[in-house]
Amino acid sequence: MIPILSDIMVKDKKWFTEDEMIDIIAICQGLPGVIAINMATYVGFKKRKLLGSFVATLGVILPSFVIIVIIAKGMNFIDGNSYVQGALGGLRAAALGLILIAVYQVAKGVVKDWFSAVGAVSSFVLIAVFKINVVYIIVLFLVLGVIRVYTSNPGSLDNSDHRGGDR
Repeated sequence: MIPILSDIMVKDKKWFTEDEMIDIIAICQGLPGVIAINMATYVGFKKRKLLGSFVATLGVILPSFVIIVIIAKGMNFIDGNSYVQGALGGLRAAALGLILIAVYQVAKGVVKDWFSAVGAVSSFVLIAVFKINVVYIIVLFLVLGVIRVYTSNPGSLDNSDHRGGDR
């Protein structure tokens, strides 16, 4: 779903730049809950404030809800049907392909130097292999990012030219 949303919001609608979209994905991935709902709520709010977030969230939730209700009603047919099981297997493969495309697109925009490359790989290893909580990884790399900026440009934290500084 992320690659489709990125294409629509960045290339088709031109609502966001690639960098803004990467930031949106990062923010929504870090929030608890389903990323599609988080993204819909966030983007809806950015475009049309409270009403936009409500309508966008409803637009993501409602189709899935209706489909689940329909599937639940026909579960006896689905459960024993080998054609349906084969179709679901194909859908799983397609979903994995979409996830890999999303990973590639995000990596292409994020991995720009050795720090981000090492950070991406080590984050993956720490989470996938060592089962470290994602929150700790986010906090760790927030701190490392600030340290990196400060050590490469001492005094940069006091600079008022940065976004969010005194203007």
